[in-house]
Amino acid sequence: MPVMMDDDVFEISPSAVFPKSNRAPNKKSVTCKEIIVINDDDEDDGCDDLMIIDEKDFPNACGKEDVDEHPILKKLETFKRFDVVSDHSDHHFTGRRDCLKPPSKGWAKQIQEEWKILEKDLPDSIYVRVYETRLDLLRAVIRGADGTPYHDGIFFFDAFFPSTYPHSPPLVHYHSGGLRLNPNLYECGKVCLSLLNTWSGNSSEMWRPLYSTMLQVLVSIQGLILNSKPYFNEPGYEARMGTLNGERSSYQYTEATFLKSLKTMLYTMRRPPKHFEDLVVGHFFKHAHDIMAACKAYMRGGTLVGTFGEEEKAEGGKEKSSRSSSFAGQLPAHIDPLVREFVKIGVKNCEDYSCAATATGEGSDHGEKKGSGSKATKRKRKTKLIMS
Repeated sequence: MPVMMDDDVFEISPSAVFPKSNRAPNKKSVTCKEIIVINDDDEDDGCDDLMIIDEKDFPNACGKEDVDEHPILKKLETFKRFDVVSDHSDHHFTGRRDCLKPPSKGWAKQIQEEWKILEKDLPDSIYVRVYETRLDLLRAVIRGADGTPYHDGIFFFDAFFPSTYPHSPPLVHYHSGGLRLNPNLYECGKVCLSLLNTWSGNSSEMWRPLYSTMLQVLVSIQGLILNSKPYFNEPGYEARMGTLNGERSSYQYTEATFLKSLKTMLYTMRRPPKHFEDLVVGHFFKHAHDIMAACKAYMRGGTLVGTFGEEEKAEGGKEKSSRSSSFAGQLPAHIDPLVREFVKIGVKNCEDYSCAATATGEGSDHGEKKGSGSKATKRKRKTKLIMS
């Protein structure tokens, strides 16, 4: 007979589960199984039926994708961090030619050196495409870091190398979608960064022709702009850091930034830039449930916006805060469109996170289905199963 060990683990003798004819005599112990308790809707005997599922033999039966085999995830896994492509028709600077003077041989050599650096040293969270017929163009995508309101998002930037490069920095355009989700990233696509000479700074922070590189530009955007408290990027606001009013305003800005990041995810999935289609679909296919789980956690309150998955790293896991009523009121309008896009790209069980399902209690982990006591409704509960 089953012996309850805790809320999620049973110890069950094989003879209590498997008929003798179906028993595997050589298996003395079985682990990594799941038991699904199904409410018996055929007989009113007060007992539940047990269905034993072996993850190893039936990974998809346990509601899990075979990550190594799914074609979308295969494409994501093999997507090159750096590559040379041809079609630049949707690049922001495709119509721009530097007519000040024709590029020198040294210019072309310097660009190719940049390519080598990027191909060799790009971090896992940045992808780059350059163009075989336009050495002056480059496109990069930067993944938002955990612990920031940009987590699980991807952000696109187009770059142009003028004929004066490397004596002048590259021009960089952010694909904003009309949203300003950072003081340094304008709706028009302007990127304010000392390294690009588009913002003030001391000499060591500005572009230095003999030392600065495109890789430094990309890493600076990721670390200095897409950070955990973007509010303090605003000129003069750094002095407010650590003050009650400053931190309160910063958190409100972080909430608004997360909402804009969700919008950015939406338009990126709908119109992925050329040569990054597989990356966009694969990224959101892989992270959809993480994104929706974060939205759910932030909606409930108790988890600082931008810290989902990171909150346990805080001291004792005690750094908690409730979301503002304004944020809670706006978040549902961002969730449902994302759910629809996730479903379009093939994400399973994502409808459970929709606000409609949550409101009616029909979503997974959002509450049990209405009428679950009816014999016509099956209730499933998964627990770990240890067999000996």
